[in-house]
Amino acid sequence: MLSCLFGGLAILIGFVVVELRTSDPMFHLDLFKSKAFAMGNLAGLMLALARGGLQFILIIWLQGIWLPLHGYSFSRTPLWAGIYMVPLTVGFFLSGPLSGRLADRHGPRPFATIGLILTGLSLIGLTTLPINFSYPIFAFLILLVGFSMGMFAAPNTSAVMNSLPSHQRGAGSGMLNTFQNSAAVLSIGFFFTIITIGLASRLPQALLKGLTAQGVSHAAALTASHVPPIGSLFSAFLGIDPLKEIVSHAALTAPGVHTQLLLSRGFFPSLISAPFAHGLRLAFIMAAVACFIGAAFSWMRGAGHSEVFHTLSDDVEVGLAGAGDIAMSDVGAGSSGAFLDSDESESQPPGKTDVTVTP
Repeated sequence: MLSCLFGGLAILIGFVVVELRTSDPMFHLDLFKSKAFAMGNLAGLMLALARGGLQFILIIWLQGIWLPLHGYSFSRTPLWAGIYMVPLTVGFFLSGPLSGRLADRHGPRPFATIGLILTGLSLIGLTTLPINFSYPIFAFLILLVGFSMGMFAAPNTSAVMNSLPSHQRGAGSGMLNTFQNSAAVLSIGFFFTIITIGLASRLPQALLKGLTAQGVSHAAALTASHVPPIGSLFSAFLGIDPLKEIVSHAALTAPGVHTQLLLSRGFFPSLISAPFAHGLRLAFIMAAVACFIGAAFSWMRGAGHSEVFHTLSDDVEVGLAGAGDIAMSDVGAGSSGAFLDSDESESQPPGKTDVTVTP
């Protein structure tokens, strides 16, 4: 693990050195001399760190605990988890186009900054929910998460693009999306690590105590308690009852074992709830801290209005593309194309002009 981390760091340093020396770099690092560009990228980076693993954690919460506790079989939880997560995307659809339009009139800094602050506050709100929550409250909070993320996305992208000359916006767009996609991937590993650490410290004892209380032999329960917690998470994520994977069939059907209770929909979610809650709340707090740091970067970009104004259709396009970023953050969908206002005259070779022939 450490060799991979240090190896990746060495490659990153080497990449920067090469990019600074080449005549035609992929990353135009000199663009970071623009304060608005640098702060906008850092703000987007922090939000991507907060949101990248957020959806996975919320879905595992739904699939592994909440939905089974409310009568859904594990095989049906992947579908219903997606349905119950719809308010997150709806919030982005509502705020994305509107915030982009208002940012063109009043400047992007207040909208982007307030969006990040609201995202952090809504994540803190999620930490106050019990594991077996009331869905209307959960739906409102994830709606607020999506709304506040949409409030940030379009103004920030617009500000970053408009801080650059037109011939550099293609490179700037690629850099912005690279930062966000890289942070989203890093975020998934980061959040899973936090959840796993929380489970590893408490789940083994909970499994051992819960299984032996239902008649499972101490040896079989001890073996199950030593299974890495990440296996249980992915079993729930794939719609499989984790208990069937970590406890052998022979141990579950042995005389004196309460098999029907062990394989009920609510037993494993009830068993894992307390250990999972510890890591879950820590993950939400870390995500909120990342949002607040991003808000500070966003405010530091400086005041000012967008230098290029866009039509309502442009803002709708950016807002909807940003909703795709939220819904498909695990595959790194991009949304920068809306701001590439290319100048046709700059793209033509010297000495050539467009000629229109009228019959």
